[in-house]
Amino acid sequence: MGLLTNSTLSDVTIKTWTPETSGPLSLHLNVSSSPTFNGCDIQDGLLTWLLPVVFSLVCGLNLLSNIPALFVFWRNCQKSTSMTIYMRNLAIADLLLALCLPFRIAYQNSNGPLLLCHIIGAFFYLNMYASIMFLSLISMDRYLKIIRPLQQYKIHRVQWSSRATYIVWLINVVCIFPLLLENKENEPCSQKCFHFKKKGTVSAVINLTAVMVFFVLLSLFVYSYAKISVKLHRASLMKNQPQTKRKSNRAMKMSFVVLLIFIVCFVPYHLVRVPYILAQINIISKLPWKQTLHIANELVLCLSTLNSCLDPVIYFFLSDSFKRVVIATFQGKLKVIMNKQVSNCNRSVSEM
Repeated sequence: MGLLTNSTLSDVTIKTWTPETSGPLSLHLNVSSSPTFNGCDIQDGLLTWLLPVVFSLVCGLNLLSNIPALFVFWRNCQKSTSMTIYMRNLAIADLLLALCLPFRIAYQNSNGPLLLCHIIGAFFYLNMYASIMFLSLISMDRYLKIIRPLQQYKIHRVQWSSRATYIVWLINVVCIFPLLLENKENEPCSQKCFHFKKKGTVSAVINLTAVMVFFVLLSLFVYSYAKISVKLHRASLMKNQPQTKRKSNRAMKMSFVVLLIFIVCFVPYHLVRVPYILAQINIISKLPWKQTLHIANELVLCLSTLNSCLDPVIYFFLSDSFKRVVIATFQGKLKVIMNKQVSNCNRSVSEM
């Protein structure tokens, strides 16, 4: 008979068979079923260096473009309009989103202060969806004023427009609040800031509902701008005055720009969002898929933050006051322009 000796070191069991007389020495390694690495299996990869670079650029451009816009909409406008109110709140949402980016840069893929990361993450999505809803209100405003210019709607009054913005903020806060109360599972990936995490049923339902609402708004967006473009094109064909044609062409280009910004920035993110949420609730359970969806989700999230830098392009076309400030800045006459009292604020093609 031989003598069997066992010695265990961590998760590796070494079994040595020693014959009493003679024979070969055999070594067998038996790895236990417990994981050898207690870290998160889903890694950032290229996101480790890409996200800080992109978020830094977006944050800088956001502040440089939206702070002047907000200054114009508050200081330089003697008369508030529905469009002014929507653009003002859109600029606020974009600026608040920019304030989240330094935290995402500092704590990306780190075991930072989890409560702070959780709050910043929720605050980030609150402002992103607020921006989407304010862009939708701007589109509705333009649609009604161009397609039905002779009809007066309550939503065009300053009082009603202000109420609409309050409702937008309230809806987003109410939807984000349950996510702040969500209990995080005690698993490796949940210990990382701004990383792939498992989600509960309530969180998954809220996120999927947000995706569904987005595509409803997108459908209305496409429909309204298609109708606007058709009407303006017909108007330019019916009238021979060069000035009228220029205004119609300008309005059609603006419609295309707004729609393009909305689609490029937000559609990829919401297309990736559905399988990503399914992976978070483990319906998509394979690790390679989760890894791919994590990378894809963060990349399209970068694209969605770019919207906050592109919204001032919309202000440039819709607000004459903001346009004058931008032109004056490039001409070195900003101080002269800002000291002038503007009597006709935000007179644009959309308000004709």
